[in-house]
Amino acid sequence: MTFDQYKKSVGGHKPDNLLSQLLQALWWDAKGQWDQAHNITQEIHSNEAAAVHAYLHRKEEDIGNASYWYRSAGRPRFKGTLEQEWKSLVRDLLNSE
Repeated sequence: MTFDQYKKSVGGHKPDNLLSQLLQALWWDAKGQWDQAHNITQEIHSNEAAAVHAYLHRKEEDIGNASYWYRSAGRPRFKGTLEQEWKSLVRDLLNSE
């Protein structure tokens, strides 16, 4: 799936079951379903999940918790906007599938 196809899919009612759990989490986040995104993400233990977790806590303005998750992901805190970080995470995850 391309980034544009993924972004277009957010107009639907549910994410494609073939997407990874983290891409499904970011899909739910784009739909305004932060809790659903967070519930998915916190069950996965990987650097990629920690990066998504960091983004979600940054979005809710819990910077202390976000900082913990950025460290867990082995990444510096994202310097751009939340939208830029979301796009970057989606692209990275799409490219790793």
